Amino acid sequence: MSNQHFDVLIIGAGVSGIGMACHLKRECPGKSFAILERRQSLGGTWDLFRYPGIRSDSDMFTFGYNFRPWTGGKVLADGASIKNYVAETAREHDVERHIRFGLAVKTADWSGVDKCWKLSALNEATGETEHYTANFMVGCTGYYNYDQGYKPDFPGESDFRGQIVHPQHWPENLDYAGKKVVVIGSGATAITLVPTMAEQAAHVTMLQRSPTYLMPLPSTDKVSLALQKILPERTAYRLTRARNISISRFLYLRSRRSPKFMRRLFLGIIKRKVGDTADMRHFTPDYNPWDQRLCVVKDGDLFQAMKAGKASIATDHIDRFTETGIRLKSGEELEADIIIPATGLDIQMLGGIRPTVDGQEVVMKDKIIYKNVMVEGVPNAGMIFGYTNISWTLKVDIAAEYLCRLMNLMDKRGYRTVVARDTENSRGDDTVLGSLNAGYINRAADRLPRQGTHGPWKSSQNYLEDVKILRFEPIEDGYLEFDGKRTHASQKESGGFLRPLRSALFGT
Repeated sequence: MSNQHFDVLIIGAGVSGIGMACHLKRECPGKSFAILERRQSLGGTWDLFRYPGIRSDSDMFTFGYNFRPWTGGKVLADGASIKNYVAETAREHDVERHIRFGLAVKTADWSGVDKCWKLSALNEATGETEHYTANFMVGCTGYYNYDQGYKPDFPGESDFRGQIVHPQHWPENLDYAGKKVVVIGSGATAITLVPTMAEQAAHVTMLQRSPTYLMPLPSTDKVSLALQKILPERTAYRLTRARNISISRFLYLRSRRSPKFMRRLFLGIIKRKVGDTADMRHFTPDYNPWDQRLCVVKDGDLFQAMKAGKASIATDHIDRFTETGIRLKSGEELEADIIIPATGLDIQMLGGIRPTVDGQEVVMKDKIIYKNVMVEGVPNAGMIFGYTNISWTLKVDIAAEYLCRLMNLMDKRGYRTVVARDTENSRGDDTVLGSLNAGYINRAADRLPRQGTHGPWKSSQNYLEDVKILRFEPIEDGYLEFDGKRTHASQKESGGFLRPLRSALFGT
């Protein structure tokens, strides 16, 4: 097949890819682009996962795009609603027709001679390889392997006579009514699955090695609904969004600065929800808040299922699977008809693509990230990577805006290439995912790019700071090399923090 050329190629049609495409349409209207998506439908995570009760664990007023308000009072939306929201956004901004479905990108090589990216993609329906070139490439693939989730090799697994179902590969019409279910894990997936399955199952047990910090959250925002009745839609949305950003940021910062206080606060909330008779050992983590992500309990459904006797928690280690369930290290046996290992994701960068620059592979663990949007030493390429401590999409929006600013400046100056250069040996030990100590992140340390110790190489995980950097600071900052030459840092705008703060909370 003949080569197809675009100004910009976006890899992935999930939340990040659709967001990037919409910003391109809005801010770089003259650029040609295409989205290469392996699956047959857009939506990414929200198209892949089909387990019962799948929903957001971030509030939708900050998870929605900044240019398209999430309406209604629903705080935690189900997966189908989120996918529909992304699809409607794609249609409204006329980016759906730019998606090439069923294409698995296999190679991506930057040619310094031709000043472009050269990609090969397998059409999985026809078996043919298609070839593309682009002036700029943006990876919007998320950070995990879509083909398989992480699952340990459990001793005696082959002895179990029931079903073993991973949440990432949920079979259609799985019948769990009246059955005993064990969900292994204590993360967001498990917290969602347990109360949902308990509605029909005989009993659901959540088996955890260690507890997770839980945060009850109502599924409906009454304040937002009231605001929508008395204010214009966009005004109500901006006020709700500003409030939720502020609360999320406050909880995170206070957790990092006063972990003992926040630990008492979170555990006190849970104790009131589960009652005095509950064993708090199942709800008391051995780490500080936000060393790992908090898990949201929608409308307290997990606690209600436990009080009703439909669900329970076991905190122990697995000795082995048996014919009828799981034997724990303590000697206790959990009977099960179905076992669900909600044991995490298999971390993977760029959808498994190993990019090369003039034939030399880019080894991600040896690279650092510039402003969390570009990989050091990789020309004309961006990476949309959301937040792990607040809503993913908050970062998607401002990262996409930055890349559009960058491309517009290159057009204005007549530059053909841009590359971030670390001339200060800034590489640190933390990965691009920050300081989170989750197992799935630790397992992937050898696959993740690093962040630096200072400057634009340091990932702040601070939305307000990133808004200031990505929206307002000059593109030409002395760290970027254009057409092989480093430019001098431009004068930073004065004006203090009020303008970035207003922009972060209420929009551009």
